[in-house]
Amino acid sequence: MFFINATIDKRFIFVAEFVRNCQKSFFSVNPAFQQKGLPCAPDNSVTVMNLRFTIRPNEKLALRDPESSELGRKIVRQGLVLMHKIGYEHFTFRKLAAEIDTKEASIYRYFENKHRFLLYLLTWHWNIMEYTVIVSLRNIDDSVEKIRALIRIVANDAPDLDDETGLDRNALHGIAMAESSKVYLIKEVDEVNREQLFKPYKDLCGRIAGLFGEYAPTYPYPRSLASTVLEMAQLQPYFAHHLPALTDVGRDDDPDKLISFLENFVFSVLDKYAPKKN
Repeated sequence: MFFINATIDKRFIFVAEFVRNCQKSFFSVNPAFQQKGLPCAPDNSVTVMNLRFTIRPNEKLALRDPESSELGRKIVRQGLVLMHKIGYEHFTFRKLAAEIDTKEASIYRYFENKHRFLLYLLTWHWNIMEYTVIVSLRNIDDSVEKIRALIRIVANDAPDLDDETGLDRNALHGIAMAESSKVYLIKEVDEVNREQLFKPYKDLCGRIAGLFGEYAPTYPYPRSLASTVLEMAQLQPYFAHHLPALTDVGRDDDPDKLISFLENFVFSVLDKYAPKKN
């Protein structure tokens, strides 16, 4: 088991270097990845390593580090479940305080408001997804297969990474699907952006854009395509469950339909700019 601290306002280049410099024997394949069709090396070696994700928050995101105390960890983990259950609009710190048997004021010592709390939860989601992309693609050389693997990652419910965070990963995925647009579709978006609070999301988009650029170097809109794919991967399942007339992916929770749609979309765009093979 490896334990890596991640600071949310820095890139994860060091993780990629760490992975490249380690021997394959340090890693093990996670069966959850194999079951979901995510890539494994030919020798059945590395797909993902066991990680403990620890966030040292931007001081503007949390007033104090929730991971530094038992109460803080309870606020995050049970707050995640409660928000997923009742929705962002109905979620309040008063309801969370009653859920975890503490005072409402105690929660305000950690988070200024529920918008910052939601952004904190989504930071976990974005960070974990970027780690998954970095580690899962390390043994893949072909740019087409990299994109296919990437699409499976963003389209699936996140597999169990054995990361020991104690986070309910289904709830985290559900919040990302239903609530993520609410962190930036706000009047204060420019102020929040100046505080670098969207950097984990922008870093994830940048990494995905890099994969698109590797396949089609002359494509002029890789970041636009990356952010569109991430949004589509979240919105299409949401539409399937709540506004089915807006999508064709179906509400049977079969990720293959979404994966097929995203692959069709991405390669239809990029193939026009990809170098022709001899």
